[in-house]
Amino acid sequence: MENMTPAEIRLHQKSAMLELCYEDASSYKLPAEYLRVFSPSAEVRGHSPEQAVLQHGKKDVNILNLEPQGNYAIKITFSDGHDSGIFSWQYLYELGRDQQANWADYLNRLQTAGKKREPQFIAVGR
Repeated sequence: MENMTPAEIRLHQKSAMLELCYEDASSYKLPAEYLRVFSPSAEVRGHSPEQAVLQHGKKDVNILNLEPQGNYAIKITFSDGHDSGIFSWQYLYELGRDQQANWADYLNRLQTAGKKREPQFIAVGR
């Protein structure tokens, strides 16, 4: 089995990317938006596939904080206030490995639902 624990983690705030570097010299750059919409939290995934909530309007989200969770995971705090997802090393590795297919599927689900990546602002009358 591959070692899925990153040797190094770099947070690139300006580009809103989390970079995971592995012992075998492979690395993945995961955008904050991607991590946010694939958060492993119950708020996003539900407690079963039928309960999953399609995330949208997260294009401008950023990562505010990374907090280690023992030796197996990190908790990510996002700029939209979401902070309940615990990202295991295995899950982060899988997100990196499957990024292209996951993102294509997400964009397809957004389109099917008539939703957008861009945040929707509602005008409030005076």
